[in-house]
Amino acid sequence: YHVLAGKVKSTDLSNGMTAKTLLGKDIKVTINAQGVFINNAKVTVADIMTDNGVVHVIDAVLLPPRVTVVDVVVNSPDHTTLEAAVIAANLAGVLSGDGPFTVFAPTDAAFAALPAGTIPALLADPSGALTDILKYHVLAGKVKSTDLSNGMSATTLLGKDIKVTINAQGVFINNAKVTVADIMTDNGVVHVIDAVLV
Repeated sequence: YHVLAGKVKSTDLSNGMTAKTLLGKDIKVTINAQGVFINNAKVTVADIMTDNGVVHVIDAVLLPPRVTVVDVVVNSPDHTTLEAAVIAANLAGVLSGDGPFTVFAPTDAAFAALPAGTIPALLADPSGALTDILKYHVLAGKVKSTDLSNGMSATTLLGKDIKVTINAQGVFINNAKVTVADIMTDNGVVHVIDAVLV
């Protein structure tokens, strides 16, 4: 997180610019009357040129932002219903923890396909059936698509099993098709599915 590919000199920096580090996460440059900052670290010595790059001395350690399975859901335009459900059930804190977790994330369209009135009824009693349904979408551990096999079952946080089917039509969790796999986070992995698991 402290290294960029390429030789970036101070003259290449501009206020508000971002740059992708070798970790794959961005840093932000701020230039103001107080100086030049990388995130919140002030550059105290710039442009120490070497044969294979350049070094800039900073006065603080850069800590990469932590991305959780909850962040993936919150930042997805296709998961607003799931976001509301996770918040209503008070599971955002738990799923932002160390984990690791595997989350099968139904899209807004998946929730919309439920019988009329189901979502309002679930949100009205968030500590009951809603919490159970959400826990049924989460596994303990980081289970990537390469860890799945046809016919396998896995026990969810609810304590009930889901079944994996892999065939010519795709990968299915129970009857929900995985539409996007392996969204990796710091505390687990998210797989997008096209139906709500009940």
